[in-house]
Amino acid sequence: MQRFKNILLFCDFDTKQHLAVERAVSLARQNDARLMVIAVVKEIPSEMGMAITAVTPQELFELVINDRQEKVDALVANMKEQGIDVESMVITGTPFMEIIRQVLRDQHDLVILATEGKGGLKERLFGSTSMHLMRKCPCPVWVVKATKRTKYKKVMAAVDVSSDSPSDKNRNSLNSLIIQLASSLARMDNSKFHVVQVWSVYGEGYMQVRGNMSDESLHELRKRNKQEYASRLDHLLASIDLKGIISRRHMPRNMDVPKAIIKLAKSKAIDLLVMGTVCRTGLAGFIIGNTAEKVLSEVNCSVLTVKPEDFVTPVTLEDE
Repeated sequence: MQRFKNILLFCDFDTKQHLAVERAVSLARQNDARLMVIAVVKEIPSEMGMAITAVTPQELFELVINDRQEKVDALVANMKEQGIDVESMVITGTPFMEIIRQVLRDQHDLVILATEGKGGLKERLFGSTSMHLMRKCPCPVWVVKATKRTKYKKVMAAVDVSSDSPSDKNRNSLNSLIIQLASSLARMDNSKFHVVQVWSVYGEGYMQVRGNMSDESLHELRKRNKQEYASRLDHLLASIDLKGIISRRHMPRNMDVPKAIIKLAKSKAIDLLVMGTVCRTGLAGFIIGNTAEKVLSEVNCSVLTVKPEDFVTPVTLEDE
């Protein structure tokens, strides 16, 4: 995990963030990396001014900022005692916007933050700030779920080897990065390493019903497709060192890719899912891919999301 040398930790003191803090400190120590701790205070809504009588809106705003600064200072002081090269800042604005601007200003290579929600059947694990960052932040974003254990027992990488064309450089490089990060984290925590590739036969329903394809022929077609996917996945995994890591690959056949990933993550009790997001070529600041969007809406574990090489964030420093 020597990739990350300039880490940004976003602190929201209204969430259970101790594991996110521990992860940031651990990575900074292991990588001899710089760590920036940032807290963002939202502007007071204009309508609040009419409802406040005990103090002025500006006085209230300053109280909130001072409180955040005290908490950040205490957190950073503790990190410095542990030998971490750390700085901090408390700024005002919209959290995800200010985090991305800081990434752009200081070229951070990883953002870490805690999940805003609790997850489960009725509540989404990832809140507005997390989702905005996973959609728009140019560097990897690691959203850490609060759990009782500090280390991950199971790490899963979700890849897409549906094309092995040399011209599809972004997808190939993204797959490699996902595998490298996930396996490195599995090694760091001594975790079991799972890899998932969902596959299907395009239009098999039409071929069977309208093309009069026999069950035997369809079975052979599925077999050939699975073998092709398996070959590509083997080639991808051969590019990394898995020595000493307990690994397992999964190749569920399903037309609904998000559903298959979510089901596997839940059934295998995955602690951390490493996945990519899909960029729409030619668009600055893509809308997150449908697969990633659906997975993130239902998955109930920590997630590390990675962008394609040519991703361009819609947030700019000129907007400040």
